[in-house]
Amino acid sequence: MGATWDTIDRYVVISADTHAGADLYDYKQYLPSRYHDDFDRWAAAYVSPFDDLIIATAKRNWDSEFRLSEMDADGVSGEILFPNTVPPFFPTTPNITISLPGTEQEFEQRWAGIQAHNRWQIDFCSLAPQRRRGLIQIFPNDVDLALKEIRWGMEQGCFGGVLVPAVSPGDPVVEPLFHTRYEPIWALCQELDLSVVQHSGAGSPLMPMDQPASNAVLITEMASWAQRTVPHLILAGVFERYPRLRFVPTEQGTTWVRGQLMQLDAMLPTMRSAAGNRTYGMFGGSSVDELTLSATEYVQRNCYFGASAFSPYEASMIDFMGDDHIMWGSDYPHEEGTTPDSKTAIRWALQDQPVATTRKVLAGNAGRVYGFDLAALTPIAEKIGPSVKETHTPLGDTGYRAPMAFAGRPFEGGLALKRLAPVDSRLN
Repeated sequence: MGATWDTIDRYVVISADTHAGADLYDYKQYLPSRYHDDFDRWAAAYVSPFDDLIIATAKRNWDSEFRLSEMDADGVSGEILFPNTVPPFFPTTPNITISLPGTEQEFEQRWAGIQAHNRWQIDFCSLAPQRRRGLIQIFPNDVDLALKEIRWGMEQGCFGGVLVPAVSPGDPVVEPLFHTRYEPIWALCQELDLSVVQHSGAGSPLMPMDQPASNAVLITEMASWAQRTVPHLILAGVFERYPRLRFVPTEQGTTWVRGQLMQLDAMLPTMRSAAGNRTYGMFGGSSVDELTLSATEYVQRNCYFGASAFSPYEASMIDFMGDDHIMWGSDYPHEEGTTPDSKTAIRWALQDQPVATTRKVLAGNAGRVYGFDLAALTPIAEKIGPSVKETHTPLGDTGYRAPMAFAGRPFEGGLALKRLAPVDSRLN
C-alpha cells in the first residue's frame, strides 16, 4: 500500500481561507458584451480601498505561477479561494466592508460582475486543478438567479461551495437569512452536497462613516454581522430540516461560538410552547417547537469553521467541536495572514495536538468539506509540506497571545506570529 495523506511524515496542508481574483481589466472578457462600455467607465473611475490591490504585491491575487511558488515555500499544498479583488461594478467605498446591491440597476450590474468572477475562477483553478477549489459567489437578492448560478457552478467541477454574504441588520433591500425565502438555497446545497460558506466583511448600512471612531468600530465589528448567521439558521430550523447541510463560517474567529451557544441552550427550552414560560414562551413560536436538538448539538453536527490565524489559545474549540470541524487557514495574501511563515504559525498553534487531529485540521476536514482530492495532494506535500516531527517540536514560550495585530504595512509577506502583541501589550 502506497503513502497516503494521513501516513506520510509531512503534513498535507489545505488553507481554508485564501483570497484571489483577476486584475481589474481582465474581468472584461468574462462580462456579456452589453456591459463592456459601462465596465470601461466604471473601471476608469474606480478607486480601490484595498492596499493589497494597488501595490506591487497585488499580483499575488492572479499570478498563478508566482502564487504557487509562494504556496510551495509556505508548505501549503491546496487552497480554497475566496474573492479578493474587486469584481466589476463593485461600489467605491471609503472602507473595506462588503455591501449588497441596493437598487435594481445596481443589482443587475453587480450580478453580472460576480458572475464574471465566478467564470474567472474556472480558468484560474484550471491552472492548478488539484490544488485549488473555488466558491460560487451569489447575492441573496434574487433567489431564482442564485439557484441557477449554483446549478451552473456544480457542473463546472472546480467549485467546493457556495459563498453567501452576511445580511446586516437594517439592510433596506435584502431579508435576513432566517427568512423562509432562502429555503430553496439550503435545500439545493444539501442536495448537491455543496458547503454553504460565509466570510466576515459585512458592514451595517446604517452606520455613519463620518465620525472619528467610525473605521475603528467598523473593523472591530466586521465579523459580528456574519456571526449572527449561526443562531439565525438554528432558530429558523434550517439545520433541523437539512441535517446534512454544511455551514462554514470563515475568518470570524472561533471563541465567540461557545458564548452564543450557552445563551441559546439556556433560552431555547424556555421558549417552547410546552414550557409554560410566560416571558420567553411568547417569543418562541412554531420554529422553536420543531427543534429536536440543542443549539450546541446543531452546531457540532452542521458547522465547520475556517479558523484563520488560529492560535493555541483556541485549541479548546477542537475539543468542543470535535476535530472533524476545524480547518486551518493562512488568509493569503492578506497582510494579517501567516505567509510566508505558515509552517511556524502551524507549529505555534498545533504543536501540542495529536498527529491525527493535526492532519484533520490541516487537510482532512477541508478535503471533505470542499471536495479536494487528498491522494492527489499527497505527492505535493511529500515535497513541500511541514514535517510532522518539526511541527510537534516544542516552540517554547513566544510571549505572544493575540493571533493578529494588523501591523507591518505595507504587506510584503509577513508572519502573523512576528506581529503579535507581546505579553505586556494592551492587546492581551
